[in-house]
Amino acid sequence: MEQLMRDFFLFLSKNKTLTRLAKRYGLRFGASRFVAGETIEEAVHVIRRLNEKGLAVTVDYLGEFVDNEQEANEMANHCLEAIDAISREKLNSQLSLKMTSMGLDISDDLVMRNMRRILDAAKERGVFVTIDMEDYSRCQKTLDIFKTLKKEYDNVGTVLQAYLYRTEQDIEDLKPYRPNLRLVKGAYKEPPKVAFPDKKDVDENFKKIIKQHMLNGNYTAVATHDDAIIEYTKQLVKEYNIPNSQFEFQMLYAFVRSARSSWRAKGIRCACTCRTAPIGTAILCAGSPSARPTWRSSSKACSVSDAHRPAARKSSRQKGDGCP
Repeated sequence: MEQLMRDFFLFLSKNKTLTRLAKRYGLRFGASRFVAGETIEEAVHVIRRLNEKGLAVTVDYLGEFVDNEQEANEMANHCLEAIDAISREKLNSQLSLKMTSMGLDISDDLVMRNMRRILDAAKERGVFVTIDMEDYSRCQKTLDIFKTLKKEYDNVGTVLQAYLYRTEQDIEDLKPYRPNLRLVKGAYKEPPKVAFPDKKDVDENFKKIIKQHMLNGNYTAVATHDDAIIEYTKQLVKEYNIPNSQFEFQMLYAFVRSARSSWRAKGIRCACTCRTAPIGTAILCAGSPSARPTWRSSSKACSVSDAHRPAARKSSRQKGDGCP
C-alpha cells in the first residue's frame, strides 16, 4: 500500500489531466486515509486535531505540473493562504512546496519572485518553509536557489535524497549554511549513472548521510518508514549523545500511529504525512514537538510545547518511503 500510494501521487503530479480529475474526485476513492482535505479550510480542522494529539504538521501543496506564469502565481497564492491560515489559527505547522509549482521550469525571475513572496510572508508570521527536492535534472538548480534564499532567510530548509551519488558531497557543500534538511531515500526513477540502482546501497548511503548531517550539528528530519533506518538513527543518537532537539522522524500519518506513543514517551519527535488530491494539501505531522528550529522571527512559535524539536521508489532499489 505504501509503495502504491507513493507511485500514484508521483505519477498524478506529473499528469495535468489526471491532476484535475484527482482534485475533483480523489477523496471519493479512498485517498482520505492519506490526505488532509481538498481545501486549506478542511486541512485546518485536520491539523488542529493532530496538534491536540501532540503532533506538529507540515502543509504540503502537491502538484508539479505548472507550465505558465499564471498557474505558478496561483500556486504561490495558495501557499500564502496556507501560511496565513497557520498563523491565524495558531497551528503548530510549517509549509512544504515544490519549486516547479512556483515556476522553476519557466523562468528564474518568476520562481525567485514567488519564493520571496512566500518566505517574506512566512518570516513575518513565524512559519518555516521546506523546499521539496524533485528529480535529478532539477537538483543542482534547487540547491543553488536554496543557497541564495538561505542567505536572506533563516526560515527555509530543503530535502536531499539518499539514492543519488552526489548527496554526500551536497551535504558538505551545504554545511556552511547550517541547513535544516529532510533526508529521504528518493522518489524518482533515475538512471544508474546518477543513482544507486540497488536498495542495499541506497540504505547504506542513507545511513551515511544521516550520520554525516547529524554530526555536522545540523537539524535532521529522517523521512522513512524503514524500521532498520529508524533503529540505526536511534542508536546513532544514543552513541553520539545527539539531543532529541536536533532530529525527528517523518512518515505518512497512516503508518505513524503505532510508533507515536512510545516515541513520544522517550521525547523523540515523529513527523507524518497525509495527502490530498495533487494540487491540494498534504500534511506532515511531528510528534513530541517542542523544539522547533531557531528560525522563528517573532514570539509566535510554530511548535507546540510538548517535548522536542520541529515543525519525501523501488525497482531492485527501494526508492523511497512515501516521503517527499
